[in-house]
Amino acid sequence: MLTLVTGTTGRVGSRFAPRLLGQRRPGDTVRVLVRDAARAERLAALGAEVVTGDLRDPEALGKAVAGADAVVNVAATFRGVPDEEAWAVNHAAAVELGRAALAAGVARFVQVSTGNVYGVGRGRPLTEDDESRPGGEMWGAYAESKIRAERDLLALDGLDVRIGRLPFVYGEGDPHLAESLRWAAHWAAAQRLQMAHHADVAQGLLRLLHAPGIGGRVYNIADDAPVTTVELYRLNGVEVPAEVYDRTDPDPFFGVLSTERIRRELGYRPVHPSVWAARDAGAL
Repeated sequence: MLTLVTGTTGRVGSRFAPRLLGQRRPGDTVRVLVRDAARAERLAALGAEVVTGDLRDPEALGKAVAGADAVVNVAATFRGVPDEEAWAVNHAAAVELGRAALAAGVARFVQVSTGNVYGVGRGRPLTEDDESRPGGEMWGAYAESKIRAERDLLALDGLDVRIGRLPFVYGEGDPHLAESLRWAAHWAAAQRLQMAHHADVAQGLLRLLHAPGIGGRVYNIADDAPVTTVELYRLNGVEVPAEVYDRTDPDPFFGVLSTERIRRELGYRPVHPSVWAARDAGAL
């Protein structure tokens, strides 16, 4: 099996690719597409085949998917970039990669997406059957480009697409946990943040990659215990500002994802059921 992985120099991909490499069977190949080969030296040392090129370059896409059996598209741009950049990478490049994969006869295509595509809350945990409702504090070009990419990839006739929607991802030295205080500074004390450790993101994506007969399915990947604003401050060793206790949370289920589908259908069980469990395991 030859699996192409994009986005392997980013936070999620740089932690997913080594796990995929570590689980190779004899004869399996992991190929990575990177813009700068020097940034893939660690993966090359682990046995990855490196293809240099830009995700937005059709010629590079052709080389990357040639002979591949599967694709895991982790590449993305997040908040803080111009909207045009978000649309170019998260939507246009993802769809072109899907088309290139289809033309090359790729058997499976895993698209990494985000729980932000749900938009506004529902007053309960969000399920994969919930439609996208634009709006809410986390809506923007990132979420909008991601949901459009999902729809357009799933519409490619003949391509087996599986979608994994991620929450807030942390662990293994990722500074994301410390960065959470940027948003938490404006939240109510009991407002919750859905999370997933990098180990569990990788577990979920590997299950999506290898499971037979799930083409067209969407799966939330998350842990079991969203954390509150107060807990985020405590996890970061920072005193909780008094003003967070004066705010109210309009929807205590905003951004909270149901993992019933991936648990029932794919046997997913978080290695780190909560960020507290990850902390106690020394995995932050």
